[in-house]
Parts: sequence; C-alpha cells; structure tokens
Amino acid sequence: MNLLHWLYDAQVQIAGHAITWREIIGNAFGFASAIGGLRRRVWAWPIGIVGNVLLFTVFIAATFDAHAQQPLFGQAGRQVFFIVTSVYGWWRWRQVRAGRDKDAPAITPRWATRNERVAYLLAAAAAVVVCQWVFSVIGAGWPAPRWYYWCDAWIFVGSMVATYAMARGWTDFWLAWIAVDLVGVPLLWHSGYYPTAVLFVVYGALVVWGFLVWRRAARDETPTEREEQVVNA
Repeated sequence: MNLLHWLYDAQVQIAGHAITWREIIGNAFGFASAIGGLRRRVWAWPIGIVGNVLLFTVFIAATFDAHAQQPLFGQAGRQVFFIVTSVYGWWRWRQVRAGRDKDAPAITPRWATRNERVAYLLAAAAAVVVCQWVFSVIGAGWPAPRWYYWCDAWIFVGSMVATYAMARGWTDFWLAWIAVDLVGVPLLWHSGYYPTAVLFVVYGALVVWGFLVWRRAARDETPTEREEQVVNA
C-alpha cells in the first residue's frame, strides 16, 4: 500500500512547481501514441490507453484532494471517452490491418465525405453547448468564470471528434486536434498543468506534420479490398 501511495503521489520540482510523475509519464505515453497514429500503427491505441488512465487520475485528483490543482472535469471526462474510443479504434484498425503486408500501415487515410463532415460538425456544435452547461452545473470546485466552461467543453468535444475520426481513418482528425490545441494550451497553462500544456505545444508541430503525411497518403494510396469491406460494413 505504501508503494502504491508513493507511485501515486511521487512528484518532481520543475521551475518551482510540483509536477506528479503520473502527469509526466501519462503525457509521454500520449506522445508515443500520437507518433504511432501518425505512422498508422495499431500499437498506437493500447499505448494511448495507458496514458489516458494516468492522465485521468491527474485531472480528477482535485475532486479528492483539496490541496491539488484545479480539477478539469472536461479533461478528466475526455480521458474516459478516449479509452472507450481507443478500444473501438484498436479493434477497427486490427480488422483493416488483417491481410496487409507485415510492415504496411494499418489503414489508408481518407477525407470524411460531405455528409459525414456535416454530421460531425453539427453534432460537435450541439455537444459543446450542452457540455458547457453540464460542466457549469457540476461546478469546477472553485469560482470559475463562464469562459472556463466553454473552453473545457470545446476541448472535451473536440477531442471526442478527433479520436473518433482517427478511428475511422479520416484525415479530418488532425484539423480537429489543431482546434483543440488552440484552446487547450492556454487553459492548461492557466490551470497549472504545465507539462501537459507544453506537450500540447509540441503536439501542435506534430499535428501539422501528421496532417501533411495523412493528406499525401489519402491522395496517393488506394484502400485494399478488405479495407473497403470494413468501411462499408
């Protein structure tokens, strides 16, 4: 039990701020998962799940500890969604991956169709409105301004859209991540989650690169027959 407490509470001082190892390690797994996603490797999903579990404990910590950082319920909630969607993405990429050459990427990227794009944009807009209201009703555990809930909802919903789009193999998911980063970095820094905020900045460069790589692959590669069957199933 003492070992578990130590693993949970272990911290390091960075620029005068106490940062838990859970936050650092969780973000390291998240970054590795992003690299795997860019390279279209199935292992990106289980690696990401480990990071999601660790980061969930970081963002929800203030619910149980009055001396912890400000809780970000949207950030914590999205880790749960990440885990659920990652299981789906893991399964789907494995299905598409079957029958390909050993070293081939798991999927062939494509843009969402017009109908798919309209559907997820409308759903995202409605979800942001609903989520910011739900988060404001739950409260943040401190007298948060209204903009805080809108930002948290934007990050939460945008992350859901991005992860689902990645599972579907849509190139659009990189653009969704850019929208999340533009709001996520200032909010995380404001809330004291410095390693995660810095990682989001690094993610920004990775996202731009990933978008260019996936856009080129969507243009130049042809889906396999099995992939077409899975997509149309």
